[in-house]
Parts: sequence; C-alpha cells; structure tokens
Amino acid sequence: MASPLTLLMPVIPGTSLEAIAATLAEYEPTLHQALTSIGTVHYARTLLLDHSTANLQPTGQASDNYVIAVITEYDGSFNAYINDFVAQVGTVFDALLQFVVGGKALIPVANNVVAFQAFIAQNDASQHIPNNGGGGKDDNGLYQAYPYTVQTILAALD
Repeated sequence: MASPLTLLMPVIPGTSLEAIAATLAEYEPTLHQALTSIGTVHYARTLLLDHSTANLQPTGQASDNYVIAVITEYDGSFNAYINDFVAQVGTVFDALLQFVVGGKALIPVANNVVAFQAFIAQNDASQHIPNNGGGGKDDNGLYQAYPYTVQTILAALD
C-alpha cells in the first residue's frame, strides 16, 4: 500500500519566485533520475503556491506568501523513504532549503537526517488531521486504484 507525502515548505519572505523556479528547473533532471533510482516512488511533483491568492496560483508579483510543495506517493515506511531522499535527493533539498523558513539549519541534510525527518513530518500535511483520513492505522486518506508496489508494476512491464 502506498503512502502520501504532501510537504508544504513556507518560503522565506522576500525570496524571489524566479530564483526558486530557476533552482527547481536546474535540479529537475537530477530529481527525476534520483526518484527513479529510489524505486519506491509512484508519483512526484513540485509546486510553487502563493497562499495570498484565492486559487493559490503564484501571480509573479512580489509576495511574502510563497510555499514550495513536494507531493509524492511512495511504498514503504516514512523513515525509509526519507532516508532514501537524503541519500539520493539530498543535494536537491539542500538547494531548495535555502529558500525555506528554518531550512538553512538543515543544510546539508546528509548531516542532519534526524532533524530533516522531523522537519518533513512537521510540514507533511498528509500526516496531520484532517488530511490523514482520520488517523486510522491503514487509512492515510489516499485513494489507490491498485494495491501494487512500484517494483511489482515495473516487473510486470518487463
């Protein structure tokens, strides 16, 4: 059964939207390659949100209300997934955390694994009521059309 991650990271006020977008674009190939090598990620995407607009869409205007969202579905435990993130995607997070409130204290994430795990757990909307489906052991609020792991799906494609 897959688990969701909805990491919402508030951006340091005054940070340029263009700087965040450029960093995301620069690291996108690295991120895709790393997520493939992790082998437990069903889907992943990164969004820039502006919580000062009704539809959360960044307008490009100066704002102190930006949020970087990392949304994924993955197989396995939270801690194992975050450890894989640190090992495979640590440099990407190091680049993004420079823009995030409290993020600089976590850089490099490879030297701050426990603090990074705590930061993600605190900012993962999927782990908190009401977004976690009510908190039941097997109820994470995520609809799944199939019960298969990424590795089972990839093996079936070979």
